[in-house]
Amino acid sequence: SGMLSDRLGRVRILMITIATFAVFTALSGLSQNYEQMLVFKGFQGLGFGGEFAAGAVLIAEVAPAEQRGRLLGYVHSSWAIGWGCAVLAYTLIFSHAGPDAWRYLFFLGILPAFALLFVRRNVKDSDASKENRRRAAGQATSLWSGLAVLFHRDLRRTTLLAILVGIGVQGGYFAVFTWLPSYLHMERGLTVVGTGGYLSVVIAGCFLGYVCAGHLHDWLGRRATFILFSVSGVVCVVAYTWIPQGANGLLLVLGVPLGVAACGSLAGTGVFFSELFPSRVRGTGVGVVHNFGRGVAAFFPSLVGALSSVFGLKAAMGVGALGYVLVIIGVLGLPETKGRQIA
Repeated sequence: SGMLSDRLGRVRILMITIATFAVFTALSGLSQNYEQMLVFKGFQGLGFGGEFAAGAVLIAEVAPAEQRGRLLGYVHSSWAIGWGCAVLAYTLIFSHAGPDAWRYLFFLGILPAFALLFVRRNVKDSDASKENRRRAAGQATSLWSGLAVLFHRDLRRTTLLAILVGIGVQGGYFAVFTWLPSYLHMERGLTVVGTGGYLSVVIAGCFLGYVCAGHLHDWLGRRATFILFSVSGVVCVVAYTWIPQGANGLLLVLGVPLGVAACGSLAGTGVFFSELFPSRVRGTGVGVVHNFGRGVAAFFPSLVGALSSVFGLKAAMGVGALGYVLVIIGVLGLPETKGRQIA
């Protein structure tokens, strides 16, 4: 989607990816076997991953440089709102709907399709995107030429280090939050309703993390903010997973800083990645580093599962802390981009 957004426009690709995500999420609820579920979820993933590359770049290109961090932070915070709605839906549906509850939950995935009505009527492409399309119309270059530019010597180091950051922020997040419901239910003995309640505290922390990180990116700069939240992420993951048995009240207290640290680390990726790449390959660059990072990060939960059989779940979830270490390494090798003009 990143490459296509450089050629066809951010808004057009954003609409296509939203529709793809919504339709195939709903179709997942109709799955009759593993093979059907795999196909539907595969196409859902294409839409989900594509939304970020088109949407984040669009917002970064239209936002004023001095407010870019906070505006993208506000947009990222909607993830926490959506997650909160999903937890509420999970709690209600799985408490009352019986064995087909998972199907009903997938059917709710069609709701984002209604956003297309707003996007089509009210959201316009950035000037940078329009210029990209004008330039591409006069050149006989391959769609894949942008990918080659990313790994040319001028951008190769930036691309590889940005991928490392993408792996780290998403790997840390996936390792912890994929297993968090299981940790609360299996390790801490919480019911479905109790798990939803504890998750809501973490989600509140996520919302604060997105918003606070956005403001800090505009105040402290990209590098300092990433390092601050990554160090906090290491501390919070270790502290949260090693709370003594019988001290579940402390889980509520530490749930907020855990959410702040984990989601605060994610909040700056859209703005930072957009500022690292020139306009002609910005969508391609953001799409590659985010989604390649996401692909590698997808193995972090599997690693937690494998290690949990040997060391226990709470120790295995420490893999999330490793992700934040990767973020620090990557950010230290990248330039500061605060205030960079990209329109």
